[in-house]
Amino acid sequence: MATISHSSLAFTGASASDLFRSSKSHVNGMPLKALGRARFGSKSRGFAVSAKLRKVKKHDYPWPKDPKDVDPNVKGGVLTHLSHFKPLKEKPKPVTLDFEKPLVGLSKKIMDVRKMANDTGLDFSDQIVSLENKYQQALKDLYTHLTPIQRVNIARHPNRPTFLDHVFNITEKFVELHGDRAGYDDPAIVTGIGSMDGRTYMFMGHQKGRNTKENIQRNFGMPTPHGYRKALRMMYYADHHGFPIVTFIDTPGAYADLKSEELGQGEAIAHNLRTMFGLKVPIISIVIGEGGSGGALAIGCANKLLMLENAVFYVASPEACAAILWKSAKASPKAAEKLKITGSELCKLQIADGVIPEPLGGAHADPSWTSQQIKIAINESMDELGKMDTQELLKHRNLKFRKIGGFQEGIPIDPKKKVNMKKKEGPIASKTSKEKLEDEVEKLKQQILKAKESSTKPPDAALNVMIQKLKKEVDHEFSEAAKAMGMQEKFATLRAEFSKGNSRDQLMDPILMDKITELKNEFNQGLASAPNYASLKYKLDMLKEFSNAKSLLDSKNKAAKLKQEINKKFEEVICRPDIKEKMEAIKAKLQDSGASSFSDLEDDLKEKLVETKKEIESELIDGLESLGLDVEVVKSKAKELSEQTSFSNFRSKMENLNEEINKKIEDVINSSDLKDMIELLKLEIAKAGKKPDVKSKCKIQALEQQIKQRLSEAVNSSELKEKHEELMAEISDATKSPGGLDGGVNNEHAKDDSSKYDESRVEINVGANRSFA
Repeated sequence: MATISHSSLAFTGASASDLFRSSKSHVNGMPLKALGRARFGSKSRGFAVSAKLRKVKKHDYPWPKDPKDVDPNVKGGVLTHLSHFKPLKEKPKPVTLDFEKPLVGLSKKIMDVRKMANDTGLDFSDQIVSLENKYQQALKDLYTHLTPIQRVNIARHPNRPTFLDHVFNITEKFVELHGDRAGYDDPAIVTGIGSMDGRTYMFMGHQKGRNTKENIQRNFGMPTPHGYRKALRMMYYADHHGFPIVTFIDTPGAYADLKSEELGQGEAIAHNLRTMFGLKVPIISIVIGEGGSGGALAIGCANKLLMLENAVFYVASPEACAAILWKSAKASPKAAEKLKITGSELCKLQIADGVIPEPLGGAHADPSWTSQQIKIAINESMDELGKMDTQELLKHRNLKFRKIGGFQEGIPIDPKKKVNMKKKEGPIASKTSKEKLEDEVEKLKQQILKAKESSTKPPDAALNVMIQKLKKEVDHEFSEAAKAMGMQEKFATLRAEFSKGNSRDQLMDPILMDKITELKNEFNQGLASAPNYASLKYKLDMLKEFSNAKSLLDSKNKAAKLKQEINKKFEEVICRPDIKEKMEAIKAKLQDSGASSFSDLEDDLKEKLVETKKEIESELIDGLESLGLDVEVVKSKAKELSEQTSFSNFRSKMENLNEEINKKIEDVINSSDLKDMIELLKLEIAKAGKKPDVKSKCKIQALEQQIKQRLSEAVNSSELKEKHEELMAEISDATKSPGGLDGGVNNEHAKDDSSKYDESRVEINVGANRSFA
């Protein structure tokens, strides 16, 4: 304690201002001039001044006093300690997502084998390597075929690296900057200056917590208006000093509580959006987790928007979208698929500019490697944006967002397409009465008959309309029958299992196929007892009849069109000048020879005639092959039409044999094994679509080969083979007999002529069952 003594005469002539000024120096009632002449420590009568020194706690600076105490393993030196973000003392517990559970069994096996090796001292290295290879292959298969909702779950993984994890991994130095200069510092948004490969950047991003305590502190990465205003302040700072801005997006959205709305959440986001479009420095945004709505966009208006492989960027979360459109959050997988929220899909829509790869298992499997990929992407983007001047940067940023959601004018819209995703729940259309349907069917039959009698074109459009109507009626009747038989729930359950278990890249599960077959057989057995069976049978018969008529009509139209094309091609070949000239020359020679038949012609003329005929045939074949037809020249041993009559003896036998073969094939097709294989083939073809991939092609070819082999085995049965061989032997004997098929010419000269100048015909095979000769 200090004591000041002075004479009472010192106050003589002191002004009020002097007294006031002295009070500011903590010496009450004494002018400053008198204080200068006063002697401390002396005592005087009746007056004493005392001053207390307040003890202040020494400021604890975050960096160590002695530079030698700095941990050399801490990257970035003492400046790293300026951030409150510290390495976790305990390693985070591993979290297994639902779709990763199949891998847990393999992982457990590997751990058990290693434990056994340690306990027993035996060498299990081969088994461990084999199990690890299986695990890696299973992990690769799983993570290369992720669905959108699975990527959402990975983006929300509790152990996924945060903004500061990445920043400390990629920067040499980083200093965190705090506050919005309005009295607040939102921990959900972190900003700071950092250096990377000789460049200085302004980093800012959403910061989630790594555990429950941190998440509460960081508000689960959901910023308030103070956070966006802090980011805005740093944007102005970076723009003033010319620092490129790198933003990291990882938020479910802006914090939507009452206080945030009162403080202007929407205004803060809008202010950031407007400002970012006018900044004169390059801006790069990276989505490292989930980017939700305006909360993500408030720091995402960049020249380049990059996304990690398993990050998502959406206007509404899949759960919220499903709750709005499908009235249930369980439809979130469907919503995630429809929203197009993954990196690859957003790149196709030109919203994102690139996808940064992640290791197998997600970014949390190897955070350092992921951070280095981010660093490479930032450097590449900066190399590109660094070449642009200010006006080019602003134009580039403006055009990036202007081209989103492009449209074309003047293109008609399909009236069937609805604006709303959810189907309108209207009243189910009632079925047509039996009498009305019978009248419509009868009218259509009369129209088809009239068209047939008058040789006019059948009513093709009316036939198509009737077939579509009958299909709807039959479906309605089947639904009513299933309802009456109490099998509606079984069908619904099986339909759900089919849609859940049937994947595009896999064959149908045999167990599911058995269930379908059993339910089909059960339904068919009890169908006759359904109350609407008569109506169903009538409509099925009509549908079958009209479908056959349509098929026949299509075949006739195809045949007529093909015939017209063949005749046109034939005319083109015959009317060619060189062919015409050759034919005229042959005709002239035949008239000059005066021969009445081919056998009376001289050998030279015969050879010339045959040669010309072959040339014309060759030209015709080339012309027909140009139409995509398979052409085959079939030689005939018969010389005249009368010679064909003897072949009628074998025709009935051949037809009978064909009927037996067809019946055998039908029996084989109707067998359960082959029927299942044919159904599988149909499913694979339907899945593959117009442009099947290599895997689908292999599956289809394998199934076709198996079906062909089964049919070949059935046709090559001993009984059919014997009958075929007997018939061939009879035909061979008939052709080798002295009179041939009909006891015709049998002298040697005739044989020579027939062998030398054998007639031929051109046969054109179209498809599997039609031929034109």
